[in-house]
Parts: sequence; C-alpha cells; structure tokens
Amino acid sequence: MDQPKSDEFDPLAFWKQFQTAGMNVWTKAMNDVVASEDFAQNMGRYLETYLAAALPQQQLMKQVDQYLQQMNLPSRPDLLSVAERLTHLEMRVDDLDTKLDEVLDRLQAIQESLLGRQAEGGRHGLDPDQVGPETHDAG
Repeated sequence: MDQPKSDEFDPLAFWKQFQTAGMNVWTKAMNDVVASEDFAQNMGRYLETYLAAALPQQQLMKQVDQYLQQMNLPSRPDLLSVAERLTHLEMRVDDLDTKLDEVLDRLQAIQESLLGRQAEGGRHGLDPDQVGPETHDAG
C-alpha cells in the first residue's frame, strides 16, 4: 500500500512535490555550471595556483629535514615514532601493574587462608608449626 487512496488527505504530499521540484532545479543549475567552459577554466587556474603554492612548501619541508639531520636533531616523524613507542610501553606497564595486583591479591588470600588454618589448629591443641608455614629466622 505505497500510494494513498485518492480520497485520503496526505499532508506531506505537497512537501514531497516541493522538495522534488527544488532538487530538480538545483540539479539542472549545478549541471549547467559544471559543464560550462568558464567553470573548467576557473578550476584549472585554481589547481595551477594550488600546485604552484604547494611546491615551495614541499621544498621548504625538505630543507628543514636536511637541517635537522645535519644538526643531529629529531624530525617530526622521529618524534612521532618515539611517542608511539612510549604509548606502547605505558600500555604494557599498565598491563603488568594489573597482573601484579592480581598476583598480590591471590598471595594475600593464600596468606589469610594459611593464617586461618593456623588459628584453627591452635584452638584444637595442634602445634602451629605443623599447621601453618614455618617461620625460621635466617640469622
């Protein structure tokens, strides 16, 4: 049921017709402008100007890179490479920190479990050295 019946009122029908007519007018106008010889000439001049301005900038960039290399200073790509490496190192350190926290939490849980067993053994008359970990002085 794509088309409304002829006796139904479609409030958007006028808007759709208006939009379609406007789009058709703009399409024809833009096609006429782009297809004109004046547009092609102006676009050609713009591109020539752009390319002429871009060449000195490229030459300047090469000279700056050569100067930085002669002065033994890092260039922009060198600094970006170092920044990228530092970012990767920071991510790895964060990962290691997270893993270390997990290991410490596990060790603490083991220690608490062993201390709990040691305390239970003391209540039952067992020797704490036989229940828990041995703690001997190294000296």
